[in-house]
Amino acid sequence: MPKVKITVTESNCRCGYLIKGQEFTVEDLCPPICHELWNVIYPSVFALLGGAELDCGETRAKMFEAKCPDGGRVTVRGEVIE
Repeated sequence: MPKVKITVTESNCRCGYLIKGQEFTVEDLCPPICHELWNVIYPSVFALLGGAELDCGETRAKMFEAKCPDGGRVTVRGEVIE
């Protein structure tokens, strides 16, 4: 079963929960991140765990980038790892 690695690529987290460079591996349970960000990225994580490829710029790939709904304070990249 694939796993999705979530990497914090930028962070100005209001509460200091997420720090640039942090990584989380998702297999079946949500990682310890705020629920606002998780709600944004969960559909993409779920799709990748199911084998999907997502729109990524001009191509399709087994990855995504997303921003926190709190003004884009945190940016993450999700990618499939085997």
